[in-house]
Amino acid sequence: MDEQEVRKLLSSIPDPRLGNDIVSLGLVNSISIEESKIKISLFLGAPYSSEEQSIAQQIRALFSDSEFHIDISARAKKNVSPEDDLLPTVKNVIAVASGKGGVGKSTVSVNLATELSRLGARVGLFDADVYGPNAPRMIGHSGQPLETKDGKIQPPEQFGVKFISLGLLVGENDPVIWRGPMVHKIISQLLSDVNWGSLDYLIIDLPPGTGDAQLTLLQIVSVTGAVIVTTPQSVVLDDAEKSLKMFDRHGTPTLGLIENMSGFTCPSCGSTHDLFGKGTSEDFANKLELPFLGRISIDPLVRKGSDEGFPAVLNPDSTAQGDFQIVCQNTINNVGALIRKLHSDNYAD
Repeated sequence: MDEQEVRKLLSSIPDPRLGNDIVSLGLVNSISIEESKIKISLFLGAPYSSEEQSIAQQIRALFSDSEFHIDISARAKKNVSPEDDLLPTVKNVIAVASGKGGVGKSTVSVNLATELSRLGARVGLFDADVYGPNAPRMIGHSGQPLETKDGKIQPPEQFGVKFISLGLLVGENDPVIWRGPMVHKIISQLLSDVNWGSLDYLIIDLPPGTGDAQLTLLQIVSVTGAVIVTTPQSVVLDDAEKSLKMFDRHGTPTLGLIENMSGFTCPSCGSTHDLFGKGTSEDFANKLELPFLGRISIDPLVRKGSDEGFPAVLNPDSTAQGDFQIVCQNTINNVGALIRKLHSDNYAD
């Protein structure tokens, strides 16, 4: 089998999103054949994405009788120069935001990071909510981070997630009072001084709103895409639109909307009660032509897990476990589709 034959076989595999085969889209970087071993380099950018895993599985099926190796080379496009890049070893940065506080943004961030780690990804979680750093409690770790020999901060690790939070560096009950320049400095320092190592994903839990922390992040980090957390209430959606406009003005793609607190299923009668409304977030997403990433139901075990440091996505008794898993897959599938489309567009040009 020669390279032309291999390429012809690969052209039978469609991309699940982009409407063409992986060869025509430029997703096959290179093919090399050495004796009986075939090496294929692919441009896939979202590790553990079910859609990209499907592409790899189809390739394995085509060459099941041959010895072959698949190399994944893609990473998110960087909007900063290599010398200014604070996160050179991070493939994808996902910002989790909301227009209003109290919608469960930190809960979504912690569960998203934990599920990615459970899938096998190398994951970091940066709690950038400088005014209410809750990630340490939610992920079940309150010890102070260690310092490396070169003066870097070694982030603690819990459930396979490396994480850092201002909550680890200040007193548990100390108020956090930051003005704009201080916010910029602490976020920049925490990002650059932490020894993240090689990561597939860094989840950044932002404060609510569109203030200094958000603007700082968008100025100093190449964010792959943003996830907006809402509830079904119209007043929350009004504020969510402000967050969407902020990311759009800074050229940051929105990966989609997540509707939290979507409905409560009564354990006694089995009926579902829509305490905060129903369907409004999906309608809102459709109106703005944005992906809808899924709903997360109200479950007391989500609250219990957040208070006790055991994310609900790890709890098989939680009715929200499957919701978090669906949201996670939809998010990273959208990351992969975004990166492949950008590459394909450049390839076509």
